[in-house]
Amino acid sequence: MSNEMKRLIAPRSWPVKRKTAHWIAKPSPGAHALEGSIPVTVVLRDMLQVCTTAAEVRAVIFEKGILVDGKVVNNHKQGIGLMDVVSLPKAGTAYRMVLDRRGKLQLAKIPAEKAAWKLCRIENKTIVSGGKVQLNMHDGRNVLVEKDSYKTGDVLKIEVPSQKVLEHYSLDKGALTLITSGSHVGETAVVDEYVITRLASENLVKFKDGTSTVKNNVFVIGTKTPEIELPEEAAI
Repeated sequence: MSNEMKRLIAPRSWPVKRKTAHWIAKPSPGAHALEGSIPVTVVLRDMLQVCTTAAEVRAVIFEKGILVDGKVVNNHKQGIGLMDVVSLPKAGTAYRMVLDRRGKLQLAKIPAEKAAWKLCRIENKTIVSGGKVQLNMHDGRNVLVEKDSYKTGDVLKIEVPSQKVLEHYSLDKGALTLITSGSHVGETAVVDEYVITRLASENLVKFKDGTSTVKNNVFVIGTKTPEIELPEEAAI
């Protein structure tokens, strides 16, 4: 499998210029799907523009100059996806990967104190030895909890890199959500009803503005106000 891809066929979620060069870095296999992640090289060079070449990106990594979710990055092709926190300690800046209304992954600048946590959606749950519950999150991480008090689709505010659970946001009526796919991608909406179907079709989430979408397109980001910064055009 190639480690590079043509810029023209790069995922539509990447906010990069298509005709400046022939090739672009391809993210290494990891927690996020190809469509939903951008490699470190592209983030530093094309999005943040703190580097001008891939060689400069590798130099930054060699000097331990970039962290993702509180951990030092060692691979210049590591994929960075939705809600991941990118920190540049030497520059004193931090960013969170979010979505805009065009469905593009964007980096929203955040204050230093907010770089210590991230939001993670529970994709599924597993019972492990000892009777503990393992929560499997959207970013590939697994969190062990003593009590099964969470539902799939709920979102946890997790301290990184320790994975301590700080807050819990349920996918219930009144929850503030970010739409992650579909015709309303990048918009925020308040849940009016969560409809659980008994058929093979996916559960539906209905919003107070009259729209609806499937559960997998919904990411809870708070209650009355968003816990995260969003691109200006997507904020409420």
